[in-house]
Amino acid sequence: MGNGERIAVTIDADLKELIPGFLQARHDDVAVIGASLEKGDWNAMYIAGHSMKGSGGGYGFDEITAIGAAIETAAKAKDAAGVKHGVARLSDYLQRIDITYA
Repeated sequence: MGNGERIAVTIDADLKELIPGFLQARHDDVAVIGASLEKGDWNAMYIAGHSMKGSGGGYGFDEITAIGAAIETAAKAKDAAGVKHGVARLSDYLQRIDITYA
């Protein structure tokens, strides 16, 4: 998926205390969406994607918003390959981000 390079993200310092929980929830989404995919629970995948789409930008993570939108769209279309691609993008992104607070 990614090339291994770090991704620099600058977040508003006022959000610093909220970011660890937000990111942990995104790590949890990787597992939840993966399990939902195995069960064919398209609604759960759609909801997870929709939630990420709605919250990512508010925390300063525009890429999470984009990934969430892609997962939401794929789940709505019952596109398993699209959902898998979105989850892989999310997992890769979470592993490579470096956060600075300003």
